[in-house]
Amino acid sequence: MRISEAVEGYLSHLGSVRRLSPATVRAYRSDLADLTRASGDPEMRDIDVETLREWQWDATTSGLSKATAARRTSTVKGFLAWAREEGVIDADPAQRLVAPKRGRTLPTVATAPALEGLLSRMEAAAQTGDPVALRDHALLELLYGTGARVSEICGLDIDDVDHERRTLRLRGKGDKERVVPYGAPAARALDAYLVRGRPALRARAEDADAAVFVGARGSRLGPRTVHALVSRVVAPAVGAESLGPHALRHSAATHLLDGGADLRSVQEILGHASLGTTQIYTHVSAERLREAYRLAHPRA
Repeated sequence: MRISEAVEGYLSHLGSVRRLSPATVRAYRSDLADLTRASGDPEMRDIDVETLREWQWDATTSGLSKATAARRTSTVKGFLAWAREEGVIDADPAQRLVAPKRGRTLPTVATAPALEGLLSRMEAAAQTGDPVALRDHALLELLYGTGARVSEICGLDIDDVDHERRTLRLRGKGDKERVVPYGAPAARALDAYLVRGRPALRARAEDADAAVFVGARGSRLGPRTVHALVSRVVAPAVGAESLGPHALRHSAATHLLDGGADLRSVQEILGHASLGTTQIYTHVSAERLREAYRLAHPRA
């Protein structure tokens, strides 16, 4: 069996058995497709550690970041471990493969005043009654107000919103569900959109989609549209050259910790499987404190 054939079996396993998200499966596919191309798609039994190390070296010399190189190594380790368990190969050469150490990069975080000003301007635009302006205001309020991933917000259905308790039922990685609260500003924006914005947009569609957020043609809003919105509207407002929706998630987490929320609560809100993932935001808060001290204290 060649690598390309085994890869298809592994990707099917990731989606149907491990129930990983389509986006995660696409990332695995991309990494393994690169391995297939670089190695010439040999028989699985012909893969050895030297083949894998050469692939690693090509990634390093091509300018990929340490984080990307480490992810690719993790991908091939998982793939070959699965192949060993399935009897496709007799021995796993990736066991001798050492992943490059990831460099710690602090996430981009917008300041609370900058986001407050932006959302106030979005609210003013929404008061014109334009359906897209109503949608965009509600969308950004919820992204920042809940710390949700863009895929989770795009996947929201009408039944996932509990207006009385002001909570959303989100489906995260591995199809795991969690319930997160949202605040009064997000509630006002969401209610206005659902009453005046969504019906106008849905009138342009022929399907019966229950999506909360829909596009100009009335069908479910896609992550690309949200990325474009954040890049166009949020990035200039916070003084960044480029910014994605994940920056609003980073900002929400950091501002929760700055405001006194405990780490476990933030972990539950964000839907992190590991507390270690959430702890990066304590470093962000510490960096912000150090910068404030450096700028403000006469003896800094």
